Amino acid sequence: MDHFTLFYKRLTQLRNKQGISARDMSLSLGQSESYINKIENGKALPSMSAFFYICDFLKIHPRDFFDESDKILQLLRNLQKNL
Repeated sequence: MDHFTLFYKRLTQLRNKQGISARDMSLSLGQSESYINKIENGKALPSMSAFFYICDFLKIHPRDFFDESDKILQLLRNLQKNL
C-alpha cells in the first residue's frame, strides 16, 4: 500500500471512530459536502493547512494521525486529564 492510500484509510478510520459522517465533517470544516468523501476516495488531498484543520477537528495531534497505536496514547491522555 502506498502512503496516499494509508492516509485515506486512516482518515476514514479516525472519522468513523468518532461517529462523524463525511458530509458533516466536510461542512464543519467549512468545505463542500463532498470534500472529505473526495479525500477518502483518493480523488483529492488536503493542503497542509487543511490537514491541520482536520486534525484539530478530530482532536488529535498531527503526529497521532499517522500513529495507529493510538489506543495506548488515548488511554494515557485520558488518565492525565483525570489526574
